[in-house]
Parts: sequence; C-alpha cells; structure tokens
Amino acid sequence: QVQLVESGGGLVQAGDSLRLSCAASGRTFGSYAMGWFRQAPGQAREFVASVSTSGIPYYASFVKGRFTISRDNAKNTVYLQMNSLKPEDTAVYYCTARGRLGWDYWGQGTQVTVSS
Repeated sequence: QVQLVESGGGLVQAGDSLRLSCAASGRTFGSYAMGWFRQAPGQAREFVASVSTSGIPYYASFVKGRFTISRDNAKNTVYLQMNSLKPEDTAVYYCTARGRLGWDYWGQGTQVTVSS
C-alpha cells in the first residue's frame, strides 16, 4: 500500500510557475513508477507526466517542454515543476503510483487555477 499526499497547488496568473509535490508513505517508494494526472471540470482525467523507477520521464504532448517531473527517493517525493502556465492548465492535479494492475494508488488531488 502507498498513500499519497499532494501539495503546492494554488491560484496563479498565466505565464507563472508552480511546483507540485507528492509525498508518499512507505519504504518501497523507489519501486514504484510515479505519475501526475489532471482533471478539469466536466472533462475526463488525463495523463500529464510519469517517471520510472530509474528516473526516466515521459510527458503528454501538450506539456511541450513546460513541465518537468522528477523524484527524490530519499524523500519519498515526486515533483511536477510547471512553467509558463496557461488558463487551460486549470485542473485538479493528482499524484499516482503504478502498481501491478496499473495506476493503482491515488492522492486526493490539488487544485491549480490559472487566470488569464
């Protein structure tokens, strides 16, 4: 079992930056691939980025170099650095850990609102 707690969301203006953090419980954090998804009102949850156990990142195409995912296994934490934010980035951002059956573990989400 992995418990995930996100933080770092907030209200920013277009062009600003935010860094989301996700703290994980347990001593096996390093054995999980980690990811970020987001869900805007009335829309389906969508993949944003992931990082493998060895630190290899993967991004959704709409990220286009604006976001960076990283992990610190010593701190049991995964980060999402978001730069050049746009109003369309407004969503609840969820941290997730990949188990045997897929993205099995989810945090409660953190709201990101980007004003124009």
